[in-house]
Amino acid sequence: MTNKKSMMYLAISNLFLVFLGAGLVIPVMPMLKEDMHLSGSTMGLMISVFAVLQLIVSPIAGSLSDKVGRKLIIAIGMLIFAISELIFGLGQVVSWLYVSRGLGGIAAALIMPSVTAYVADVTTFDERPKAMGLVSAAISGGFIIGPGAGGFLAHFGMRVPFFAAAFLAFVGFVMTMLILKEPEKQLVHGQVAEKGSVMDILKDPIFTFPFVVILISSFGLQSFESIYSIMATVNFSFSTSEIAAIITVSGVLALICQLVFFDGIIKRIGEVGLIRVSFFASAIFVGVIAFTDSKWVVVLSTFVVFLAFDLLRPGITTYLSKHAGDRQGTVNGLNSTFTSFGNILGPMASGILFDINHFYPYYVSAIVLLLTSFLSLMWKKELPEK
Repeated sequence: MTNKKSMMYLAISNLFLVFLGAGLVIPVMPMLKEDMHLSGSTMGLMISVFAVLQLIVSPIAGSLSDKVGRKLIIAIGMLIFAISELIFGLGQVVSWLYVSRGLGGIAAALIMPSVTAYVADVTTFDERPKAMGLVSAAISGGFIIGPGAGGFLAHFGMRVPFFAAAFLAFVGFVMTMLILKEPEKQLVHGQVAEKGSVMDILKDPIFTFPFVVILISSFGLQSFESIYSIMATVNFSFSTSEIAAIITVSGVLALICQLVFFDGIIKRIGEVGLIRVSFFASAIFVGVIAFTDSKWVVVLSTFVVFLAFDLLRPGITTYLSKHAGDRQGTVNGLNSTFTSFGNILGPMASGILFDINHFYPYYVSAIVLLLTSFLSLMWKKELPEK
């Protein structure tokens, strides 16, 4: 078991390196925009290219990891991510930046479902919640540490954070190839069998409803998250440093909960119970933000909303992994696909609504999340007996 745990930590460390690398470049993106005279639409399109490629490749990558193994797909993903960041660091024309972001989306599609599937392969049902909490903590930790480290590295040159991200990803690639061992898959009663196509999984009642919830919820979450900084500035006059502090504290709270409390919460109320609570909490407090004039109420509500989001994601992933059996890669790939759909549509809708009325994104997000909350009450809670 010790060896399995060390392999699991190594697989999760790849996610941490990827999101640390992604966080490194956040502080320099505005500088790069100004230096290369890029328009807002160009920057938005680069984000869209990433999301669209991730959307397309995720189910394919997940299925491939079931067929050829987790290790190979993770390694390829890390190498592609390294190349992506290197190209972005070297790129002097917009077309190469698009190529870089497209490769980044492919890398994310390869890495995230495969790492999640790897963790599911090497853990039992009882160990699964804690392990998925670690997966989410690796993502949160990378995003928390990355921007600060990126700001420091930027003093040595605007492109240095991109090269640092490429180096970290290449280290992950080498470690994966040399050290990581392919996990043994064990099927538990009540999970899906190895045979079956993507369409078979989509038609399975065990997965159909969760995927619908994932799509609707990711739309609602991204409608709020994607434009939060702008809305906080325009609607409540928060400064850039205040927004950074709010997001950082929210991230630290989420990291602590994912590492310390997530396993206990799942054991007490279950994945579906946590999903329901997270939906209702996020819906209520997004609504509170929409109607309050107090900056402190906004701050406290933001902490609750972001914490609910960060517990919701591993809750859904844990639920899916417990039912996926030998199709962990495919199921987690579909999880990424439906999440990506919402991630693409949510910011688009939020931006359009914001132009009409600065508070409309709050209203729509709260309504969508509340409707999903009631929808989640129809979700079958019990897991088949082992």
